[in-house]
Amino acid sequence: MSRTNSPVLTDSETLKEVVNCLTEYIPIKTQGECEQENIFEILIRAATQRDSIENTSKVLKNVPTSKNIYYHLGKYLDINSLELDLNAALQSRVPDRIEKGKHKVAIDFNLIPYYGTPSPSEEPYIYRSQAKSGTSSFYAYATLYVIKKNQRVTLAIKAVQKQDTLVAIITYLLALIEPLKLNIERLLLDREFFCVPVIRWLQALDIPFEMPVIIRGKYGGTRQLIRGRRSYKTTYTLNSDKYGSATFQVWIVCTYKKGKRRAHGREFFIYAVHKVKLSLHSIHDDYRLRFGIESSYRMKNQCRIKTTIKNPIIRFLFVALAFLIINIWIYLLWHYLSTLRRTSKKAFSYLFTLKQMLEFLRQTVDRNYGVVNEVCFT
Repeated sequence: MSRTNSPVLTDSETLKEVVNCLTEYIPIKTQGECEQENIFEILIRAATQRDSIENTSKVLKNVPTSKNIYYHLGKYLDINSLELDLNAALQSRVPDRIEKGKHKVAIDFNLIPYYGTPSPSEEPYIYRSQAKSGTSSFYAYATLYVIKKNQRVTLAIKAVQKQDTLVAIITYLLALIEPLKLNIERLLLDREFFCVPVIRWLQALDIPFEMPVIIRGKYGGTRQLIRGRRSYKTTYTLNSDKYGSATFQVWIVCTYKKGKRRAHGREFFIYAVHKVKLSLHSIHDDYRLRFGIESSYRMKNQCRIKTTIKNPIIRFLFVALAFLIINIWIYLLWHYLSTLRRTSKKAFSYLFTLKQMLEFLRQTVDRNYGVVNEVCFT
């Protein structure tokens, strides 16, 4: 990156990068005056404003109607083929050092609340979980995320269906990243994956992992591991009437609240661990890095298209588009706004924030089409 007053990245180039990625990996057959690029630019504009397709098509001049756009988006009838296309797009725009590297990887569920009674086409995609936001029904999307400082990108996404098991979801996501030749240093999983099938399967594949242990039982079960005043390691056998048992290492970390949130006393964190090369006292801080995936979900919400449409395939497209925009933002940041410092690179993220990228995209689309500035009564 040369330090001159000449621009290294413009708003038009930013929009072109996003549109090119979409047209390359997510082809949509169009007809009439509705061109593929028009559809994508309207989707991008709606995403930058967290707006609906209906309102965006009214705000812009000389664009297809929302009905026309949804007609073309509805041509995707197979969610599996769309998943493959979207995952190829996600992996096409990642910083160079992600590929063929050794990284910590997190897998988690992104749950979007669902209200009402699902139709037959929606029912297979409704995921039941702990109540949140006034409902226990959700659209669920499993994501795989690389934990690397300043280069945290989503490499794989899956729309979770009712028949999908936890083992099948992890297997699918890991298979998607095989072309990247990515070496997993360790896999960080949410407590929702704490079960016999997942633990046994990861042990069989010899994948290093760490995940929180769900504390169960009044005196026995995993609750019996909470004792004493010191951190320690031991082994534990988890039993399941349906799946048998799994024996694994558990690391129990004892910390003191020290007045944090006006609380005092001891606090215990228990982790199921397999072949993790860390000290006992550092695993708690290491696992906290997984919460970067929660940040990616909050960022995704800054550019997710608003919709009430019932089509699960189109809803999945809108969610994946938000993750793709974030990936492209990180890619552009490291491609255009970074400099080599000895053996490492530094990106000047303060020069190009996600908010500024979204503004670049919006203003370019508005400039290309024009914005409605008057209302006529007919």
